[in-house]
Amino acid sequence: MTVSRRTLLKAAVVAGGTLPLVGCERITSNVTKLLDETIPSEVATACGASVDSDFHLLSRATYGIWPGDLDRIKKQGRLAWLDEQIHPERIDDRACDLRARRFESLWLDPGTCMEFKKPFLRDELTRHALLRAVYSRRQLYEVMVGFWSDHLNIDVGKGDAIYAKPQDDRLVVRAHALGKFRSLIGASAISPAMLIYLDGKENRRPNADSIPNENYARELLELHTLGVDGGYTQKDVYEVARCLTGWSIHSPWQRGVVYFDPGQHDDGAKLVLGEKIAAGGGRRDLETVLDIACNHKSTARHIARKLAGHFVCEDPPPTLIDDLASAFTKSQGDIKTVISTLFTSQEFDQHHGAKIKRPFHFIASSLRSLAVDTYAHKDLTEYLNRLGHGPFQYPTPDGYPDKASYWTSNLLWRWNFALAISGNKVPDVNTDLVALATAVGAIPRTERHDSPPAEAKTSSNKPGYKINLDHLYAHFVGRIPDIAERKALAEYTDENNSPVEQQELIGLILSSPAFQRC
Repeated sequence: MTVSRRTLLKAAVVAGGTLPLVGCERITSNVTKLLDETIPSEVATACGASVDSDFHLLSRATYGIWPGDLDRIKKQGRLAWLDEQIHPERIDDRACDLRARRFESLWLDPGTCMEFKKPFLRDELTRHALLRAVYSRRQLYEVMVGFWSDHLNIDVGKGDAIYAKPQDDRLVVRAHALGKFRSLIGASAISPAMLIYLDGKENRRPNADSIPNENYARELLELHTLGVDGGYTQKDVYEVARCLTGWSIHSPWQRGVVYFDPGQHDDGAKLVLGEKIAAGGGRRDLETVLDIACNHKSTARHIARKLAGHFVCEDPPPTLIDDLASAFTKSQGDIKTVISTLFTSQEFDQHHGAKIKRPFHFIASSLRSLAVDTYAHKDLTEYLNRLGHGPFQYPTPDGYPDKASYWTSNLLWRWNFALAISGNKVPDVNTDLVALATAVGAIPRTERHDSPPAEAKTSSNKPGYKINLDHLYAHFVGRIPDIAERKALAEYTDENNSPVEQQELIGLILSSPAFQRC
């Protein structure tokens, strides 16, 4: 069944003429349910005393566990699930596409994007990123998109970078997120957004007295490839900058189109990281210097360390770094190979709960675990800004920090979000907590109403249900609560509690240290 946006618009006309946007969204939600974007009638939970290993994999390799995800990985097996995820092109993602393809600017070139206002573009970029994180079945792919977006960070607040970021997201990060590292860096090097952000378009040397702009050359070595301790020198930075001279962006005609100007390029001989680059290379100097940097042994270790730090723990074991660096080198920078090595490693399984969720991950995992229906309007995305994690808005080239210490000062806003989302208090974000609680076995099926009373969203007088805390907690956390957690939540499981109090119970679980970690 292929459902296009045009089909939806036709359906809207048949249903009663031109409908407002909310009507189109309602139709889309109904169609996505037909594509199995729903809460299954029964959902397995991991009710052991410690975090289930499959739940742990899902917590790190996805943006959170959608109801039914644990059942699928148990049925498939971890290796089969991982093989499916590292080949996203094999996964039917039409339901997510229906929600996320509404953003016109994301498919346009930089010149055309200049017809839009910057706040509009930032809004579309943010909403698209969040909707893909929440609804895509290509979850590992989306997680890697987020990883490389930080690795190749571009702050859309600088200059005209925002006009070029949609193309960068589409043709650089998303095109190569699970491909070859060298291809990813090559696409980034001549991306209009990167040329604007790190001043590559200003890197000219028409004569021997001119000084090349070193901004991109420095970050290419320090952040994108070798790493700060990778063994390069200031002289290497200068020589790389010479190699990268002459690349610029057309304006005002062919706005946003990258071109190479031989007259602005330093075409003399260079020496980069001990390797000679002959004079007269012209535009080929770019490819040569990227080959040298991407194939350097320090690059393999830098990418290995960064991936391990992101997916395993802040101070990853040296043995894991060695294995990942070896996989990187042997596969010539094949990202699929490195990721497979990481997730099948013994070290990965030994670090349950070692990472704190960054705000984007926390919000996306909350929305996924509740199986919400949303289109990420401003009332929802504003929480990302309040938590300091708006996509593509970090000002320095190193990207959003991956250290717990950076994020622990925003816990109050996390708690506010958890209680608001579980209480159906975020506009245009809808949850069916009764259906969810029934599916996971937290409410006996005999007590399940076909349609939860409308008063359940606000009333404190409506009788509630006796909650099976183990099943409810395990759905969100991957294990049953310990003694202290059980004691803290016990008052919310009484059968006389109102639906509001039971919503608060879910909000407290989402606020708990156990859910904040993965």
